[in-house]
Amino acid sequence: MSQYLVLNAMGSDRTGSVSEIIKLTSECECNIIDSRMAIFGTEFTLIMLLKGTGKSINQIESRLPLVAQKLELITMMKRTSGYKLQKFTHHYEVEYAGIDQPGVLKAVTAFFANRHIDISSLKSDINPQTNEMRATIHIALTKDTSMDKLEGDFIELCEQIGVQGCIKLANSNLLSDF
Repeated sequence: MSQYLVLNAMGSDRTGSVSEIIKLTSECECNIIDSRMAIFGTEFTLIMLLKGTGKSINQIESRLPLVAQKLELITMMKRTSGYKLQKFTHHYEVEYAGIDQPGVLKAVTAFFANRHIDISSLKSDINPQTNEMRATIHIALTKDTSMDKLEGDFIELCEQIGVQGCIKLANSNLLSDF
């Protein structure tokens, strides 16, 4: 029976660190089901969902700390289950932009949480020279969700917090469930 492990690594952005972690994953005969990597300043972070046999997951759990120490990385691991099949019918991309001010991201994420809509990804950044911020959020909805109401409520929120925003249908081929 397959087992799953979420692996998170963070450290100074140095050439080869991600390659070493992926090499270890391969040596332990784990399959990378999903992964994300980002650079923040001079630090990088990598998160992966791994799938393997009990033996392969045990092996990576025992070998990762030595590799992490050698690469001067902070790592965390957590056993989990595989993807939970959801009955999403449409994937949407939410975008907003404007002058940065405290509480904007909090208001937007609370907007979706209050409607029991899970955020599947979020990317936000601020231009330090202009103080302009922008964000892109991906959400998946069931057929029961009223898009007209959701979009109207979101536009109203954007007006209240002083940003421009929209919700548009995302390319579902890129976001399809496994």
